[in-house]
Amino acid sequence: MASTMSFLAATRNRRSVLDITNKSPIPDKQIVEIVEQAILHAPSPFHVQSTRAVVLLKKEHEKLWDIAKELLPTTFPPAMLPTLESKTAGYRAGYGTVLFFEDSTAASAVPPQLAGVMAKYPEWYEHSNGMNQFIVWTALAAEGFGCSLQHYQPGISARVAEEWKIPETWSLRAQLVFGTPTGPPRGGVEKSFAPLENRLKVYGA
Repeated sequence: MASTMSFLAATRNRRSVLDITNKSPIPDKQIVEIVEQAILHAPSPFHVQSTRAVVLLKKEHEKLWDIAKELLPTTFPPAMLPTLESKTAGYRAGYGTVLFFEDSTAASAVPPQLAGVMAKYPEWYEHSNGMNQFIVWTALAAEGFGCSLQHYQPGISARVAEEWKIPETWSLRAQLVFGTPTGPPRGGVEKSFAPLENRLKVYGA
């Protein structure tokens, strides 16, 4: 499917889909290849390549969301727990999760004359990580997956690091959940758009 979809069509197709099952429309090898291509080719400041990823499939994916549910009371107030337990059960019902990290040691590869600039603009690392997330999300959606991006860190970070032997220098940034969709994006809620004239200016055209 992805090979016949234009980039802008794939961008429009990328939506948050919360109703998913533990089925996959493509082989596991292809899922891993999508993540590999994002990690290899997403831009990064001064080519620092600081984004890291871990792909969890099937039972490993389920284990992640069992951990997240277990730790909910340590992070959220009791009034929120019923809603969040329902949400984590929905994520667990999926096929896999891609964990995105930032590796603090990557900055050591920046030439000394650029290190000072990078230190002033730490958000540049986040920009690159976000582009990795966008590429993987868009590509998986183009292959027929329903996906949603979650942020259960820092509540789950220590247990994730322990369970999957994550290096101490990797800091968890996001969890991209995916599976075969069983319903429309956002439960059928129509996506609304703020007026473009308030969001875009063009000069010289």
